[in-house]
Amino acid sequence: MKILPILIHPDPRLKKLCSPFDRVDDDAQALGNAMLATMYDAPGVGLAAPQVGKLKRMFVMDCTDKEEDEAAPMVLFNPTVIWTSEEENTHEEGCLSIPGMYEDVTRPAEVKVAFWDLEGKEQEEHFTGLWATCAQHEIDHLNGVLFIDYLSRMKKSMITKKMQKLKKERASA
Repeated sequence: MKILPILIHPDPRLKKLCSPFDRVDDDAQALGNAMLATMYDAPGVGLAAPQVGKLKRMFVMDCTDKEEDEAAPMVLFNPTVIWTSEEENTHEEGCLSIPGMYEDVTRPAEVKVAFWDLEGKEQEEHFTGLWATCAQHEIDHLNGVLFIDYLSRMKKSMITKKMQKLKKERASA
């Protein structure tokens, strides 16, 4: 399976609102499978389409404990949060587009998400724990929001400068 290049912040495509899918066709399925391969290769637990330069409303995730559980890959097209719990959870979040940077972000502890699966069938899933955090993080990507947007201006600026330096180093390597 082809591994896709992952965009690094700051890249203007990471701040764009993504457009929905009209249907799940062969191209959409191929993108989902390539994104899963890319996410596992990175390695990560989630990856949104804009992170690979596709401004479409979809993401992939698998938050299983790789050492203890069997993989449970999910591909979600046109995901929408339809319910959130009042209870909140704070998780240390990272992002494949902001490598090596981790910060605590507080979000609802549970969410229910409506989406189309890899076959184009309508689904609803109730997520808790890391799955809930990941789903919200990835849906944020589809709306042009990064986890660093939840941080103080100073922390966000410091992380952005580090990413600019990383991009320059990678470009000259």
